[in-house]
Amino acid sequence: MSAPGAIGLVWRRVRDRFRAASLDTPELDARLLAQQAFGIDAMGLIRRERETAPAEWVEALDALAERRLAGEPVSRIIGEREFWGLKFQLNGATLDPRPETEMLVAEAIRWIEHHPAPYIVDLGTGTGAIAISILDAIPAARGIATDLAAEALTAARHNAERHQVAGRLSFRQGPWWQAVPHTELFDLILSNPPYIASGVIPTLQPEVRLFDPELALDGGFDGLEPYRAIAAQAVRRLKPGGAVVLEIGANQGDPVARIMARAGFSRVEVQKDLAGLDRVVLASHS
Repeated sequence: MSAPGAIGLVWRRVRDRFRAASLDTPELDARLLAQQAFGIDAMGLIRRERETAPAEWVEALDALAERRLAGEPVSRIIGEREFWGLKFQLNGATLDPRPETEMLVAEAIRWIEHHPAPYIVDLGTGTGAIAISILDAIPAARGIATDLAAEALTAARHNAERHQVAGRLSFRQGPWWQAVPHTELFDLILSNPPYIASGVIPTLQPEVRLFDPELALDGGFDGLEPYRAIAAQAVRRLKPGGAVVLEIGANQGDPVARIMARAGFSRVEVQKDLAGLDRVVLASHS
């Protein structure tokens, strides 16, 4: 156990351990874990840094630090991730929302922000981050969010309640379109599906391979099976003027665009992120 000391000294010792271990964001990680261990917010960490940390606080932070040094992501340790300016609870069945997925949310909002009452569906919702972020930004929007895992839907429901959109978002359990009533038509179909080829999963970084659920990563033999499943019914599930917005892997622009074109979409765009990598496919008839 680390020696006792002032709150500021205690968390900075953890920061230095993280630096020595060559973690990417040692100071941020140490601050977030200290807030979790000490039960105080970011401002409290600053204001109280000269106070002596109780021994149980030091012990709690040491335990969290060991988990981080073993490769567990901070978001998994503290049980939540900030996304689109909102905080989302995670659990063992949810993917940890990535910053790059905010590009999908931005494109979705751009597409429907002037629609009087947009109706959306988020297939494979996980934490609900995509659907909830859109409904938070567009008060007139409502929608459905689906997931195969009941545990993921538990987290998504909690997050919807936390961000006060639960009255506009319903949840259905099941694979892809099987969870959505055939009579439902949408202005926007959204998904960040599993898109890692099965054989590639053992080669992923430990933070992903060991802590993200395989169900949320495995896209089948070529990483494209979920896109085929979504595309199979997408055209007939859209209202006139509707669109499909999908997150894709860095080298999947062309194959996913072909899948959507074969499904009957007349306009398919592949959009790149700030790193110049394929990130979003938008398919529509306009």
